[in-house]
Amino acid sequence: MNVPFRFSFLLAILLVAFAGCQKSSSPVEYNAKAANPEYYNSALNKLTQVVIHDIFSPPVASRIYAYANLAGYEALAPFDAQYESLGGKLKRFQASPKPEPGKEYCFPLASTHAFLTVARALTFSVEYYDEFEKTFYEQYKKDGVPDEVYDRSMAYGETVAKHILDYAAKDNYKQTRGFKHTVTNEEGTWVPTPPAYMDAAEPQWNKIRCWAMDTCSQFMPPRPFPFSLVKGSPYEKELDEVYQVGKNLDKQKQDIAYFWDDNAFVMNVAGHVMYASKKMTPGGHWLGIAQTVGRKKKLTMIQMVEAYALTSFALTDGFISCWDEKYRTKTVRPETVINKSIDPKWTPFLQTPPFPEYPSGHSVISTAAATVLTNLIGDNITFTDSTEFQYGHGVRSFKSFRDAANEASISRMYGGIHYRSALENGQVEGEQVGKWVIQKIRARKSAVASR
Repeated sequence: MNVPFRFSFLLAILLVAFAGCQKSSSPVEYNAKAANPEYYNSALNKLTQVVIHDIFSPPVASRIYAYANLAGYEALAPFDAQYESLGGKLKRFQASPKPEPGKEYCFPLASTHAFLTVARALTFSVEYYDEFEKTFYEQYKKDGVPDEVYDRSMAYGETVAKHILDYAAKDNYKQTRGFKHTVTNEEGTWVPTPPAYMDAAEPQWNKIRCWAMDTCSQFMPPRPFPFSLVKGSPYEKELDEVYQVGKNLDKQKQDIAYFWDDNAFVMNVAGHVMYASKKMTPGGHWLGIAQTVGRKKKLTMIQMVEAYALTSFALTDGFISCWDEKYRTKTVRPETVINKSIDPKWTPFLQTPPFPEYPSGHSVISTAAATVLTNLIGDNITFTDSTEFQYGHGVRSFKSFRDAANEASISRMYGGIHYRSALENGQVEGEQVGKWVIQKIRARKSAVASR
């Protein structure tokens, strides 16, 4: 045997022996690494990218987030004895299948896999997950999750995901597809708005199964002011306010309006050319805010997932409640009336979204989300929101979740697309929704306390 060969042979033996003596990570060790909330954050951010690419309407996007985060939560809850399944707490939801007793699991891995499995099933551009997942799941193996535990955890995540998708299949979503709102042209009622004159979005959304609310009309706001162009009437005063604000919009108000635009599909017009811009939905924006503050407060993974899930439920019920009222009252947008009766050349700063005016969706869902996040994480937490910086919407700082929700609400008047009563009554409605979600859906076995 020559020397080089003998050296290589001995080295190979030593390496094998060393590998055999190495200890695999213990469940405590690999679960501690795998429970890094940034893993889940990255999965949620990938879903947001796909939601933007697929141009889901705000209500539909909220539904996708809610089911994905429910799956993420349900697969993670067995990891912490303080938390439990939401079976029996969400409307007509039965507890998820339990993990096999006596077996080792990496529940953080099961959680993100359940989340991504549901996300894939409810979005269109699934190829956007492929490259992401190639490297995403490798990090768990690098964290020392044994192959057997890895496979078992992935299988459990898929089991939970299937349970959630079965639940989703019964929420009436499919039954609401294909419907169009009938435009009556009655005085004071909604008609399509420029530049695209799109059909009204999701006219049947009040048929979707609620998450925490008893019914879609549980928190019905007061009736909007009757349509009247008589000088000094309540409606005419609100109309004139929108017109005057729009004519005298300073840079600060423009920045606020644009920051909170969150219009999933904006049609741009340049001469004879029209092209679309895709943007983040309000729900994605508020989950981004939850992520920002979660990082600042150093929330654990289970705390972060709890915040995502409950905020998602508030968003979905907020949209159901809001859309129920929108298509009950069918209130005309300011742009339509101003162009017809006051100034044919006036245009709102923001593009008017394609659905009735009352109440303001941003006001409802932002206040609902802020109410839940305040309860879970705390009040008077200053933060800088850069959620949509990558989409050109800048950065703004806030003193609390409620401060952000208040600005989101008033931004709709600055944008020229809502009357004041739609903002104020929408915020009351949203707070009622948020409080109801906290009251009805307790993730922890003990009462949720503000941290």
